[in-house]
Amino acid sequence: MDESTSNAGHARAAYLGGLAIAVGGAVLFSTKAVLAKLLYRYQIDAVTLIAFRMIFSLPVFAAVALWKMRSEAPLSGADRWRLIGLGLVGYYLSSFLDFLGLQYITVGLERLILFLTPTFVLLISAFVLKKAISRAQWLALLVSYAGIVLVFLHDLQGGNRNVVLGSMLVLGSAVAYALYLLASGEMVKRIGSLRLVAYAMCVSSAACIAQFFILRPAAMLVQPAQVYWLSLMNGLLCTVMPVFMTMIAVQRIGAGVASQAGMIGPVSTLFLGALILSEPVTSWQLAGTALVLSGIYLLSNAKKA
Repeated sequence: MDESTSNAGHARAAYLGGLAIAVGGAVLFSTKAVLAKLLYRYQIDAVTLIAFRMIFSLPVFAAVALWKMRSEAPLSGADRWRLIGLGLVGYYLSSFLDFLGLQYITVGLERLILFLTPTFVLLISAFVLKKAISRAQWLALLVSYAGIVLVFLHDLQGGNRNVVLGSMLVLGSAVAYALYLLASGEMVKRIGSLRLVAYAMCVSSAACIAQFFILRPAAMLVQPAQVYWLSLMNGLLCTVMPVFMTMIAVQRIGAGVASQAGMIGPVSTLFLGALILSEPVTSWQLAGTALVLSGIYLLSNAKKA
């Protein structure tokens, strides 16, 4: 009896630990939007911001990539080309559009739009891959998009005409990441998630840094100390750590629970934006956030059914 109780206690502790890691990873990943807003106050643009982010995160991903390269069988030529494509679409294009959009919209709206990624995966699967959408999934989609429309209309009333532009850019970011998720499904099973992410992030980092040197003078690498510190946090705390924390959480509690724990992301971003950036938290935003989270929750349950 004592042994079974002890085992149950250890299992519960492991589960709660995995859940805490998943929540922490979601909060850290969402915080990148707040850091981006702080960095924009130093008059840098999206090209420079994303280059600094990747400069600080690249050494970690490169180290993991080298470790995997030495310990596992080499990739085929076809897989190498696929990884280049995945890195360019899933992390380079998606991140660049996201940071561009953040120049024009609040962090709360940005996080809600990005949180619609699972719905884009579903829609692309339906219209491109011809997979049927159930009534429960359609309901989940309607609820989620109703929440986005609510927050979008609220921000539009604030008089910022660039809300539409910013929202479309972030929407493009979510679609790009949805395409990455769909295209990477088969490769994850074949080469493993850690190897895939490490290689794809190296490709993305190279593209972001090359883009900077093509479009901007090297002198723009000289910035105030605050830019370096914020970029270091953006690269390590909001990029590297969430990737590994999410992987650990998936191993401990499963992908389904880990993804639902990620629902804390939009909520944390909303309140971090209010606390750090003094962005208002209104009843419209809270209602829209509740709708989006409800829609994603319904979608996750509909997929299980």
